[in-house]
Amino acid sequence: MSGRWNAANALAAAGAGVAVGLTLDEIRDGLEHFSGVSGRMERVDLGQPFAVIIDYAHTPQSLEKVLRELRPITKGKLIAVFGSAGDRDREKRPWMGEIAARLSDYAVFTNEDPREEDAMTILGEIASGAEEVGWQEGDNYTRIEDRRQGIAHAVRRARPGDTILLAGKGHERSILIGRGKEPWDERAAAEDAIRGVSA
Repeated sequence: MSGRWNAANALAAAGAGVAVGLTLDEIRDGLEHFSGVSGRMERVDLGQPFAVIIDYAHTPQSLEKVLRELRPITKGKLIAVFGSAGDRDREKRPWMGEIAARLSDYAVFTNEDPREEDAMTILGEIASGAEEVGWQEGDNYTRIEDRRQGIAHAVRRARPGDTILLAGKGHERSILIGRGKEPWDERAAAEDAIRGVSA
């Protein structure tokens, strides 16, 4: 597990363990064998020479927090893949684009849960925030509506030492498109993309 909030959660869990009478050895053993929470700073590691991290970060504040956590542990470029939900929170979209432009090296703006809103309009609103701080489409970011293709694009761009953040979906098992739900598995999509590059 990585991230300061995971360290804080581990300390809280250790404190709770002490409170209920666990020994320090039992607490240490539990923490050593805890693999983390699905979709929260979840590492996808198939032996590739770059890091892939899945995180549920879907607000400007959480996206900023995760990117700030990943920046100092990234030797190469930091690539952010994310979108914004449709039919709500329009005002956060440019803000998220601006955060990506300040804290990452490249971004793929893609579907999160567009619902009944036009996906490319959502991605354009995110892009407007990135462009406000000087980013240009093609050089610094791209818009790819299909999330699976967006993840694959990021994986193809990644070089040794880079970190890819897949933000916004985390543990969720569907993408809301129109009035329906499409099955989704962020980890499986990332693994498929990594295998595709390795093949």
